[in-house]
Amino acid sequence: MSDDRAVGSVWAPFKSTVFRWLWVATLASNIGTWINDTTSGWMMTSLSASPLFVSLVQTAGSLPVLALAMVAGALADIVDRRRFLIITQSWTLIVATALSVTTWIHMLTPELLLLLTLGLGIGSAMSMPAMSSTTPEVVPAAQLPAAVAMTSIGFNASRAIGPAIGGLILLSLGPATAYALNALSFLAVIGVLLWWKREPTRSDLPAEQFFGALRAGVRYVANSSDFRGVLLRAVLFFLFATATWSLLPLYVRGELKAGPAIYGVMLGSAGLGAIVGGLLLPMLRPWLSREQQVLAASVLYALTMVSMAYLRDPVFACAAMMIIGACWIAVLSALQVSAQTTVPSWVRARALSIYITAFSTGLVVGSAVWGWAASHWGIQSALSAASLGLALSAAATMKIGLKGKDPDDLVPSAHWPLPIVSEEIVRDRGPALVNVSYSVRPECRAEFLKAMHELGRGRRRNGAIFWCIFQNAEHPDDYIETFMIASWLEHLRQHERVSRDDQRLQSAIEALLNEGHAPVVRHYIGGQG
Repeated sequence: MSDDRAVGSVWAPFKSTVFRWLWVATLASNIGTWINDTTSGWMMTSLSASPLFVSLVQTAGSLPVLALAMVAGALADIVDRRRFLIITQSWTLIVATALSVTTWIHMLTPELLLLLTLGLGIGSAMSMPAMSSTTPEVVPAAQLPAAVAMTSIGFNASRAIGPAIGGLILLSLGPATAYALNALSFLAVIGVLLWWKREPTRSDLPAEQFFGALRAGVRYVANSSDFRGVLLRAVLFFLFATATWSLLPLYVRGELKAGPAIYGVMLGSAGLGAIVGGLLLPMLRPWLSREQQVLAASVLYALTMVSMAYLRDPVFACAAMMIIGACWIAVLSALQVSAQTTVPSWVRARALSIYITAFSTGLVVGSAVWGWAASHWGIQSALSAASLGLALSAAATMKIGLKGKDPDDLVPSAHWPLPIVSEEIVRDRGPALVNVSYSVRPECRAEFLKAMHELGRGRRRNGAIFWCIFQNAEHPDDYIETFMIASWLEHLRQHERVSRDDQRLQSAIEALLNEGHAPVVRHYIGGQG
């Protein structure tokens, strides 16, 4: 299994030219996004006095992530990811340009601002799974943890300086210029993507259809206990940890009796803590596994959050936010690396889209829950309850593994021979049924059944819609494995998806069989011939 304990530099991924330029371009784009968000929030207060319209600016930007992440993941896996990203970034460029032009000619209305903000949110949501899944393609597997950490550092750096730059530009040059700079920032990403010569995935089979690809992604995650563990830990962490961010404005105003200046400094402190934490993570990896990293960071986050609730000092609060920022990036990077190294490339964007949906759901639900708790119990009690929940959930899930898999284990093994057929089968014909007969040594039956159920989960991950193992009532050493696939084409895709990890498991199963009795495979096809 993959682990991060080998000593490495956080700067190592920058040896990859593609990663280096993508990182720089993404940093510029993220800064542009924060400039845009700062400008839009201020513009809406100028265009409308309605608190509803002001609050809807944030909703319009974030709602598409929940609605479209899985759609984006399916598309990113069935088309060329580089071209897909060029299209989505071009979309955001067009929308950002429209926002700048309508502002410049004084045609921007509250409704149009919300519509264009929604358009930018759609572009961001459609880009996220594809952009996340490109990282393993452009850096060596050993450098993936550092690459994820550097990506998080870039995001937090943009969050720390973007709003400040946005405020200065808004004050000195006006909102149209601020929006124009955001539009220009997308050109940087598009330029790097046009320059990158991505090696396309080779296959003799046609691309998956959209809805079939969507179902395949959900089916893979549902049958991957490792990935479900990552999802569970992500949802629980963000559900409780988001209390800090959602209640921070109320905490500053109500507990610290301070104004927007202190609020801005606290946000900057969190960003600085995340940057420093990201730079220090490689030094901790030789001594901490990912599971230990998440547990330690979660507990420290909880202790810091509850301390903030009771120690109402601005200096301490800023120091506490630095610690929270460092803990945030420690957990986020560990979960992100685990998510990326648990799934093969053919389904990676779809799996990551489900991960994005899961943690976004945790953030949205958590914000609502802790907002309600603060209004009924008070900020101090809400932060205390969130801290307790975070610590308890971290302890309860500490045994859920986050090591992921060795990249070589996920590589297609191509060890299945092509099915022998007497006549050409139309690829869309189905369903297809596969029977595999086994003759098991009597003393190995229990071990065989345990291994077969693990194999069954692999069959389902790779496309089976039904799987079962049957024992011969007359000859109890004989078993038949049966699995069904939606079509003959989907079964041929199984041949391309089966991995070296699956190959090792099948070899272990064959070692439990009676000597001279290799598995016998038979294929059946439904539908009209």
